[in-house]
Amino acid sequence: MFIVQKFGGSSVADAEKMRRVAGVIADTYAEGHDVVVVLSAQGDTTDDLIEKAHEINPRPSKREMDVLLSTGEQQSVALMAMTLEAMGLPVVSITGWQVGIETNANYGSARIMRISSERIRRELDKRRIVVVAGFQGIDKNDDITTLGRGGSDTTAVALAAVLHADKCQIYTDVEGVYTADPRKVQGARKLKEITYDEMLELASLGAQVLHNRSVEMAKRYGVIIEVLSSYVRKPGTKVKEVVRKVEEMKISGIAKDNNVARIVVIGVPDEPGMAFRVFNTMARAKINVDIILQSYGRENTNDISFTVPLADAEAAEAVLDEVRESIGFDHINVDTNVSKVSIVGAGMMSASGIAALMFEALYDAKINIQMISTSEIKVSVLIEKNHADLAVQAIHNKFFG
Repeated sequence: MFIVQKFGGSSVADAEKMRRVAGVIADTYAEGHDVVVVLSAQGDTTDDLIEKAHEINPRPSKREMDVLLSTGEQQSVALMAMTLEAMGLPVVSITGWQVGIETNANYGSARIMRISSERIRRELDKRRIVVVAGFQGIDKNDDITTLGRGGSDTTAVALAAVLHADKCQIYTDVEGVYTADPRKVQGARKLKEITYDEMLELASLGAQVLHNRSVEMAKRYGVIIEVLSSYVRKPGTKVKEVVRKVEEMKISGIAKDNNVARIVVIGVPDEPGMAFRVFNTMARAKINVDIILQSYGRENTNDISFTVPLADAEAAEAVLDEVRESIGFDHINVDTNVSKVSIVGAGMMSASGIAALMFEALYDAKINIQMISTSEIKVSVLIEKNHADLAVQAIHNKFFG
Protein backbone atom coordinates (compact mmCIF):
# COMPACT_ATOMS: atom_id res chain seq x y z
CA MET A 1 0.00 0.00 0.00
CA PHE A 2 1.16 3.55 -0.76
CA ILE A 3 0.50 6.08 2.02
CA VAL A 4 1.05 9.86 2.19
CA GLN A 5 1.30 11.19 5.75
CA LYS A 6 1.29 14.89 6.65
CA PHE A 7 2.29 16.27 10.05
CA GLY A 8 1.69 19.87 11.13
CA GLY A 9 4.06 22.23 12.87
CA SER A 10 2.80 21.52 16.39
CA SER A 11 3.36 17.78 15.82
CA VAL A 12 7.09 18.28 15.11
CA ALA A 13 7.74 21.31 17.33
CA ASP A 14 10.66 19.83 19.30
CA ALA A 15 12.96 16.79 19.47
CA GLU A 16 10.57 14.75 21.63
CA LYS A 17 7.65 15.34 19.27
CA MET A 18 9.91 14.61 16.29
CA ARG A 19 10.70 11.20 17.79
CA ARG A 20 7.01 10.50 18.44
CA VAL A 21 6.12 11.29 14.82
CA ALA A 22 9.11 9.26 13.62
CA GLY A 23 7.63 6.31 15.55
CA VAL A 24 4.35 6.64 13.62
CA ILE A 25 6.24 6.78 10.32
CA ALA A 26 8.47 3.84 11.29
CA ASP A 27 5.45 1.69 12.21
CA THR A 28 3.80 2.46 8.87
CA TYR A 29 7.01 1.57 7.01
CA ALA A 30 7.44 -1.64 9.03
CA GLU A 31 4.01 -2.79 7.84
CA GLY A 32 5.47 -2.94 4.33
CA HIS A 33 3.95 0.27 2.95
CA ASP A 34 5.58 2.83 0.68
CA VAL A 35 5.62 6.06 2.71
CA VAL A 36 5.82 9.70 1.63
CA VAL A 37 5.82 12.18 4.53
CA VAL A 38 4.97 15.89 4.19
CA LEU A 39 5.99 18.25 7.00
CA SER A 40 5.21 21.82 8.02
CA ALA A 41 7.72 24.12 9.70
CA GLN A 42 8.35 23.38 13.38
CA GLY A 43 6.14 25.13 15.94
CA ASP A 44 6.35 28.92 15.63
CA THR A 45 9.21 28.89 13.11
CA THR A 46 7.20 30.65 10.37
CA ASP A 47 6.09 33.42 12.75
CA ASP A 48 9.67 33.83 13.96
CA LEU A 49 10.94 34.17 10.39
CA ILE A 50 8.27 36.77 9.59
CA GLU A 51 9.33 38.73 12.69
CA LYS A 52 12.99 38.57 11.65
CA ALA A 53 12.11 39.86 8.18
CA HIS A 54 10.15 42.80 9.55
CA GLU A 55 13.02 43.74 11.88
CA ILE A 56 15.10 44.34 8.75
CA ASN A 57 12.46 45.56 6.31
CA PRO A 58 8.89 46.48 7.33
CA ARG A 59 7.71 45.85 3.76
CA PRO A 60 9.77 43.03 2.28
CA SER A 61 8.97 41.80 -1.22
CA LYS A 62 6.80 38.71 -1.46
CA ARG A 63 9.46 36.96 -3.52
CA GLU A 64 12.11 37.33 -0.80
CA MET A 65 9.59 36.36 1.88
CA ASP A 66 8.96 33.11 0.01
CA VAL A 67 12.69 32.39 -0.13
CA LEU A 68 12.90 32.99 3.63
CA LEU A 69 9.75 31.19 4.75
CA SER A 70 10.50 28.08 2.70
CA THR A 71 13.51 27.43 4.94
CA GLY A 72 11.23 26.53 7.85
CA GLU A 73 9.95 23.39 6.13
CA GLN A 74 13.46 22.55 4.92
CA GLN A 75 14.64 22.50 8.53
CA SER A 76 11.77 20.20 9.49
CA VAL A 77 12.39 17.61 6.77
CA ALA A 78 16.15 17.51 7.39
CA LEU A 79 15.63 17.03 11.13
CA MET A 80 13.02 14.32 10.55
CA ALA A 81 15.33 12.51 8.15
CA MET A 82 18.07 12.63 10.80
CA THR A 83 15.62 11.27 13.39
CA LEU A 84 14.67 8.35 11.14
CA GLU A 85 18.34 7.74 10.25
CA ALA A 86 19.10 7.44 13.97
CA MET A 87 16.47 4.68 14.09
CA GLY A 88 18.29 2.82 11.34
CA LEU A 89 15.71 3.51 8.62
CA PRO A 90 16.44 4.34 4.96
CA VAL A 91 15.23 7.89 4.35
CA VAL A 92 15.78 10.93 2.17
CA SER A 93 14.53 14.50 2.62
CA ILE A 94 13.67 16.58 -0.43
CA THR A 95 12.43 20.13 -0.97
CA GLY A 96 9.47 21.19 -3.06
CA TRP A 97 11.64 22.17 -6.01
CA GLN A 98 13.57 18.88 -5.84
CA VAL A 99 10.26 17.00 -6.05
CA GLY A 100 9.26 19.07 -9.07
CA ILE A 101 6.27 20.92 -7.63
CA GLU A 102 5.72 23.60 -10.27
CA THR A 103 3.53 26.59 -9.39
CA ASN A 104 2.47 29.93 -10.80
CA ALA A 105 4.38 33.05 -9.73
CA ASN A 106 1.83 34.30 -7.20
CA TYR A 107 4.33 34.66 -4.36
CA GLY A 108 2.87 34.01 -0.92
CA SER A 109 -0.18 32.16 -2.25
CA ALA A 110 1.00 30.20 -5.29
CA ARG A 111 -1.13 27.58 -7.02
CA ILE A 112 0.24 24.19 -8.01
CA MET A 113 0.30 23.79 -11.79
CA ARG A 114 2.12 20.47 -12.18
CA ILE A 115 3.98 17.87 -10.11
CA SER A 116 6.62 15.49 -11.44
CA SER A 117 6.45 12.06 -9.81
CA GLU A 118 9.80 10.83 -11.16
CA ARG A 119 12.07 11.76 -8.22
CA ILE A 120 9.76 10.39 -5.54
CA ARG A 121 9.13 7.15 -7.42
CA ARG A 122 12.88 6.69 -7.89
CA GLU A 123 13.42 7.03 -4.13
CA LEU A 124 10.51 4.71 -3.29
CA ASP A 125 11.95 2.08 -5.63
CA LYS A 126 15.00 2.08 -3.34
CA ARG A 127 12.63 1.36 -0.41
CA ARG A 128 13.35 4.74 1.14
CA ILE A 129 10.99 6.80 3.25
CA VAL A 130 10.62 10.11 1.38
CA VAL A 131 10.22 13.22 3.56
CA VAL A 132 8.97 16.21 1.54
CA ALA A 133 8.97 19.88 2.53
CA GLY A 134 5.37 21.07 2.39
CA PHE A 135 4.09 24.56 1.60
CA GLN A 136 6.52 25.24 -1.26
CA GLY A 137 7.23 24.88 -4.95
CA ILE A 138 9.05 26.55 -7.81
CA ASP A 139 7.79 28.72 -10.68
CA LYS A 140 8.78 28.78 -14.36
CA ASN A 141 11.64 31.18 -13.58
CA ASP A 142 13.05 28.72 -11.00
CA ASP A 143 12.04 31.05 -8.15
CA ILE A 144 10.93 29.50 -4.88
CA THR A 145 7.23 30.02 -4.11
CA THR A 146 5.04 29.25 -1.11
CA LEU A 147 1.46 28.01 -1.23
CA GLY A 148 -0.04 30.20 1.49
CA ARG A 149 -2.12 29.21 4.49
CA GLY A 150 -2.69 25.46 4.70
CA GLY A 151 -0.03 24.91 2.05
CA SER A 152 1.36 21.71 3.57
CA ASP A 153 -2.10 20.10 3.57
CA THR A 154 -2.38 21.07 -0.10
CA THR A 155 1.07 19.59 -0.82
CA ALA A 156 0.09 16.29 0.79
CA VAL A 157 -3.20 15.97 -1.10
CA ALA A 158 -1.57 16.99 -4.40
CA LEU A 159 1.14 14.35 -3.99
CA ALA A 160 -1.46 11.73 -3.06
CA ALA A 161 -3.39 12.59 -6.24
CA VAL A 162 -0.41 12.57 -8.60
CA LEU A 163 1.14 9.43 -7.11
CA HIS A 164 -2.23 7.62 -6.82
CA ALA A 165 -1.72 6.95 -3.12
CA ASP A 166 -4.06 4.55 -1.35
CA LYS A 167 -4.33 6.86 1.68
CA CYS A 168 -3.68 10.50 2.54
CA GLN A 169 -3.40 10.83 6.31
CA ILE A 170 -3.38 14.32 7.85
CA TYR A 171 -2.09 14.23 11.43
CA THR A 172 -3.15 17.08 13.76
CA ASP A 173 -3.40 17.83 17.47
CA VAL A 174 -6.99 16.49 17.63
CA GLU A 175 -8.25 12.96 16.97
CA GLY A 176 -10.32 13.80 13.91
CA VAL A 177 -13.10 16.09 12.73
CA TYR A 178 -15.57 16.94 15.49
CA THR A 179 -19.03 18.40 15.56
CA ALA A 180 -17.38 21.45 17.18
CA ASP A 181 -13.97 22.34 18.60
CA PRO A 182 -13.51 19.71 21.37
CA ARG A 183 -11.14 22.03 23.22
CA LYS A 184 -13.91 24.60 23.71
CA VAL A 185 -17.27 22.84 23.40
CA GLN A 186 -18.48 20.31 25.93
CA GLY A 187 -19.93 17.16 24.40
CA ALA A 188 -18.29 17.63 20.98
CA ARG A 189 -18.41 14.33 19.07
CA LYS A 190 -15.85 12.87 16.71
CA LEU A 191 -17.26 12.02 13.28
CA LYS A 192 -16.30 8.73 11.62
CA GLU A 193 -16.90 10.22 8.16
CA ILE A 194 -17.78 13.53 6.55
CA THR A 195 -18.37 14.52 2.92
CA TYR A 196 -16.03 16.74 0.94
CA ASP A 197 -18.76 19.38 0.64
CA GLU A 198 -19.43 19.45 4.38
CA MET A 199 -15.72 19.58 5.20
CA LEU A 200 -15.19 22.32 2.62
CA GLU A 201 -17.92 24.43 4.21
CA LEU A 202 -16.54 23.87 7.72
CA ALA A 203 -12.98 24.68 6.58
CA SER A 204 -14.07 27.90 4.87
CA LEU A 205 -16.18 28.89 7.88
CA GLY A 206 -13.38 28.83 10.43
CA ALA A 207 -12.88 25.17 11.40
CA GLN A 208 -9.09 24.79 11.51
CA VAL A 209 -8.66 21.04 11.06
CA LEU A 210 -8.13 21.18 7.28
CA HIS A 211 -7.61 24.07 4.90
CA ASN A 212 -10.28 24.51 2.23
CA ARG A 213 -7.79 24.43 -0.68
CA SER A 214 -6.69 20.93 0.28
CA VAL A 215 -10.30 19.75 0.55
CA GLU A 216 -11.12 21.27 -2.86
CA MET A 217 -8.22 19.37 -4.38
CA ALA A 218 -9.18 16.12 -2.64
CA LYS A 219 -12.72 16.40 -3.99
CA ARG A 220 -11.50 17.19 -7.52
CA TYR A 221 -9.20 14.16 -7.68
CA GLY A 222 -11.10 11.76 -5.43
CA VAL A 223 -8.43 11.59 -2.72
CA ILE A 224 -9.82 10.15 0.52
CA ILE A 225 -8.36 12.05 3.48
CA GLU A 226 -8.12 10.63 6.97
CA VAL A 227 -7.67 13.12 9.82
CA LEU A 228 -5.84 11.60 12.79
CA SER A 229 -4.08 12.57 16.01
CA SER A 230 -0.29 12.73 16.21
CA TYR A 231 -0.51 11.87 19.91
CA VAL A 232 -3.09 9.07 20.18
CA ARG A 233 -3.17 5.92 18.05
CA LYS A 234 -6.90 5.82 17.27
CA PRO A 235 -8.97 5.78 14.07
CA GLY A 236 -9.70 9.29 12.85
CA THR A 237 -12.26 10.84 10.49
CA LYS A 238 -12.44 10.03 6.78
CA VAL A 239 -13.27 12.83 4.35
CA LYS A 240 -14.82 11.39 1.18
CA GLU A 241 -17.50 11.87 -1.47
CA VAL A 242 -20.31 9.76 0.01
CA VAL A 243 -20.72 8.77 3.65
CA ARG A 244 -23.11 6.58 5.57
CA LYS A 245 -24.83 8.59 8.26
CA VAL A 246 -27.18 7.98 11.09
CA GLU A 247 -30.61 9.11 9.87
CA GLU A 248 -31.28 11.54 12.69
CA MET A 249 -28.00 13.45 12.28
CA LYS A 250 -29.17 16.59 10.48
CA ILE A 251 -25.95 18.60 10.84
CA SER A 252 -22.32 17.50 10.86
CA GLY A 253 -20.67 20.41 12.57
CA ILE A 254 -20.65 23.92 13.99
CA ALA A 255 -17.93 26.46 13.28
CA LYS A 256 -17.15 30.01 14.30
CA ASP A 257 -15.03 32.62 12.56
CA ASN A 258 -13.87 35.65 14.51
CA ASN A 259 -11.84 36.99 11.59
CA VAL A 260 -14.69 38.92 10.00
CA ALA A 261 -15.88 42.52 9.94
CA ARG A 262 -19.23 44.03 8.98
CA ILE A 263 -19.35 46.96 6.57
CA VAL A 264 -22.54 49.04 6.34
CA VAL A 265 -22.89 51.47 3.45
CA ILE A 266 -25.60 53.87 4.60
CA GLY A 267 -27.82 56.02 2.40
CA VAL A 268 -27.24 54.37 -0.97
CA PRO A 269 -29.58 55.89 -3.62
CA ASP A 270 -32.49 53.55 -4.41
CA GLU A 271 -31.61 53.28 -8.10
CA PRO A 272 -30.67 50.43 -10.46
CA GLY A 273 -26.97 49.57 -10.51
CA MET A 274 -26.06 50.85 -7.04
CA ALA A 275 -25.34 47.37 -5.60
CA PHE A 276 -23.19 46.62 -8.65
CA ARG A 277 -21.14 49.77 -8.10
CA VAL A 278 -20.59 48.99 -4.40
CA PHE A 279 -19.52 45.39 -4.97
CA ASN A 280 -17.57 46.12 -8.13
CA THR A 281 -15.49 48.44 -5.96
CA MET A 282 -14.80 45.49 -3.65
CA ALA A 283 -13.99 43.22 -6.58
CA ARG A 284 -11.48 45.66 -8.08
CA ALA A 285 -9.74 45.84 -4.69
CA LYS A 286 -9.70 41.99 -4.59
CA ILE A 287 -11.69 41.96 -1.33
CA ASN A 288 -13.89 38.91 -0.81
CA VAL A 289 -17.44 39.58 0.33
CA ASP A 290 -19.53 37.04 2.22
CA ILE A 291 -22.91 37.71 3.87
CA ILE A 292 -24.92 40.47 2.13
CA LEU A 293 -28.03 42.25 3.35
CA GLN A 294 -29.86 45.18 1.75
CA SER A 295 -32.44 47.02 3.83
CA TYR A 296 -34.72 49.93 2.96
CA GLY A 297 -33.52 53.19 4.44
CA ARG A 298 -35.08 56.65 4.35
CA GLU A 299 -36.00 59.08 1.57
CA ASN A 300 -35.49 56.69 -1.33
CA THR A 301 -32.24 55.26 -0.04
CA ASN A 302 -31.07 51.80 1.01
CA ASP A 303 -28.48 50.53 3.46
CA ILE A 304 -26.21 47.75 2.18
CA SER A 305 -24.48 45.57 4.77
CA PHE A 306 -21.89 42.89 4.05
CA THR A 307 -19.03 41.04 5.71
CA VAL A 308 -15.37 40.94 4.69
CA PRO A 309 -12.28 39.28 6.19
CA LEU A 310 -11.14 41.23 9.24
CA ALA A 311 -7.74 41.88 7.66
CA ASP A 312 -9.48 43.63 4.73
CA ALA A 313 -11.80 45.87 6.77
CA GLU A 314 -9.54 48.92 6.67
CA ALA A 315 -8.91 48.56 2.93
CA ALA A 316 -12.64 48.09 2.26
CA GLU A 317 -13.46 51.29 4.12
CA ALA A 318 -10.74 53.18 2.25
CA VAL A 319 -11.78 52.13 -1.28
CA LEU A 320 -15.46 52.78 -0.53
CA ASP A 321 -14.64 56.22 0.80
CA GLU A 322 -12.93 56.99 -2.52
CA VAL A 323 -16.20 56.37 -4.42
CA ARG A 324 -18.58 57.88 -1.87
CA GLU A 325 -19.36 60.99 -3.91
CA SER A 326 -19.66 59.18 -7.26
CA ILE A 327 -22.06 56.58 -5.83
CA GLY A 328 -23.82 59.12 -3.65
CA PHE A 329 -24.12 57.26 -0.36
CA ASP A 330 -24.05 59.06 2.98
CA HIS A 331 -21.42 57.31 5.10
CA ILE A 332 -19.84 53.98 6.09
CA ASN A 333 -19.93 52.08 9.38
CA VAL A 334 -17.31 49.41 10.13
CA ASP A 335 -17.89 46.92 12.96
CA THR A 336 -15.03 44.58 13.89
CA ASN A 337 -16.73 43.29 17.05
CA VAL A 338 -18.57 40.51 15.21
CA SER A 339 -18.27 36.77 14.70
CA LYS A 340 -19.79 34.40 12.16
CA VAL A 341 -21.27 31.19 13.58
CA SER A 342 -22.37 28.48 11.17
CA ILE A 343 -23.97 25.05 11.10
CA VAL A 344 -23.15 22.64 8.27
CA GLY A 345 -24.78 19.39 7.19
CA ALA A 346 -25.96 17.58 4.09
CA GLY A 347 -29.00 16.50 6.11
CA MET A 348 -30.43 20.01 5.77
CA MET A 349 -31.35 19.31 2.15
CA SER A 350 -33.99 16.78 3.20
CA ALA A 351 -35.03 18.10 6.62
CA SER A 352 -37.15 21.09 7.56
CA GLY A 353 -36.81 23.28 10.63
CA ILE A 354 -33.02 23.15 10.94
CA ALA A 355 -32.59 26.94 10.81
CA ALA A 356 -35.44 27.37 13.28
CA LEU A 357 -33.66 25.10 15.80
CA MET A 358 -30.49 27.15 15.43
CA PHE A 359 -32.35 30.42 15.93
CA GLU A 360 -34.20 28.97 18.93
CA ALA A 361 -30.88 28.05 20.55
CA LEU A 362 -29.64 31.61 20.10
CA TYR A 363 -32.93 33.02 21.40
CA ASP A 364 -32.70 30.82 24.52
CA ALA A 365 -29.14 32.08 25.07
CA LYS A 366 -30.36 35.69 24.62
CA ILE A 367 -28.04 36.26 21.65
CA ASN A 368 -29.14 38.71 18.97
CA ILE A 369 -28.71 37.87 15.28
CA GLN A 370 -27.43 40.71 13.08
CA MET A 371 -27.28 38.99 9.66
CA ILE A 372 -28.21 35.59 8.18
CA SER A 373 -26.87 33.66 5.20
CA THR A 374 -27.99 30.24 3.95
CA SER A 375 -27.12 27.61 1.35
CA GLU A 376 -28.24 24.03 0.74
CA ILE A 377 -25.98 22.65 3.47
CA LYS A 378 -25.16 25.71 5.60
CA VAL A 379 -26.74 28.38 7.78
CA SER A 380 -24.54 31.24 9.03
CA VAL A 381 -25.37 34.07 11.41
CA LEU A 382 -23.46 37.19 12.38
CA ILE A 383 -23.45 37.99 16.11
CA GLU A 384 -21.42 39.98 18.62
CA LYS A 385 -17.93 38.53 18.96
CA ASN A 386 -18.05 38.20 22.74
CA HIS A 387 -21.07 35.86 22.39
CA ALA A 388 -19.42 33.49 19.87
CA ASP A 389 -18.31 30.72 22.24
CA LEU A 390 -21.64 30.79 24.10
CA ALA A 391 -23.49 30.61 20.77
CA VAL A 392 -21.52 27.57 19.56
CA GLN A 393 -22.15 25.73 22.84
CA ALA A 394 -25.86 26.60 22.84
CA ILE A 395 -26.33 25.45 19.24
CA HIS A 396 -24.36 22.27 19.90
CA ASN A 397 -26.52 21.47 22.93
CA LYS A 398 -29.65 22.01 20.83
CA PHE A 399 -28.62 19.59 18.07
CA PHE A 400 -26.52 17.04 19.93
CA GLY A 401 -27.96 17.15 23.44
